[in-house]
Amino acid sequence: MAEITATAPGKIILFGEHAVVYGQPAIAVPLPAVQSRAVVRPGRAGEGLIIVAANLGRTFVVRTDAQPDDPALVVAARLLLTHLRQPVPDLQVVLHSTIPVASGLGSGAAVTTALLRALSVALGQPLDNETLNALVYEVEKLYHGTPSGIDNTVVVYERPVYFVRGQPIETFTVGAPVHLLVADTGLASPTHVAVGDVRRLRDAEPARIDAVLERIGTVARSARSAIERGDTLTLGRLARENQALLRELTVSSEALETLIAAAEGAGALGAKLSGAGRGGNLIAFVRAEAAPAVMAALKSAGAVRVLYTVLT
Repeated sequence: MAEITATAPGKIILFGEHAVVYGQPAIAVPLPAVQSRAVVRPGRAGEGLIIVAANLGRTFVVRTDAQPDDPALVVAARLLLTHLRQPVPDLQVVLHSTIPVASGLGSGAAVTTALLRALSVALGQPLDNETLNALVYEVEKLYHGTPSGIDNTVVVYERPVYFVRGQPIETFTVGAPVHLLVADTGLASPTHVAVGDVRRLRDAEPARIDAVLERIGTVARSARSAIERGDTLTLGRLARENQALLRELTVSSEALETLIAAAEGAGALGAKLSGAGRGGNLIAFVRAEAAPAVMAALKSAGAVRVLYTVLT
């Protein structure tokens, strides 16, 4: 058997964070600037299925019988084998990823997707996207408990996703290339802390905060239309509006504001935090010709990593 390789991109939330918890829409898109990759090679007879997580420096053995402490990668492989009604094969899967872990960029979903894609092809039963998505979602439950389904859907289908809690997830198309920069503050961004703070703020001032959340939902709906048109100028304006609303929810930070000011000062059409806030990543919408200058400004202002990607 020749080596078989499969990849999966990261993902990032563009609009709707925090408000999505309260029934408003959110938009997430694939981030191909970072990827997970799985390479399947023949193993030794009788050795079984070996998974090498190169970035973690760890090796896992997939055994016939499930164990309570099996890591997610082993659970994923066993789910696939059960679905395909296949015995444990003598194969080795080596996983590499350039997606930072616990950064809101979909690392868990991407590595699972790459693993299952490559392994199903190696077993002669490649999965369609619908089946793959369902299996990755099951593994996402191990990472997140009650995941929204956004990460796995964006990563598997590699298309923008429009999500409203309690409704089927929708994918949609990009009308014309949209140029994005993703900058990392280098600060940890625990989602549960920021979400809890917003909830307490809403409990204290329900009328004011509900109005803010509804306005964020309106921005997200407008952003979907702008993406479908490929209207980067409007997306920049909406990013600025969304960021102003997120400030009212107290989830911005000095580090984020410094980077946002640097991006917009260098020619970005608009910038906003992405995800929980207080740290983590921001996104900046740019014209292609302005991307190098904005990237340099973000790095000079303290971004620890800046990714350039184009939505198509």
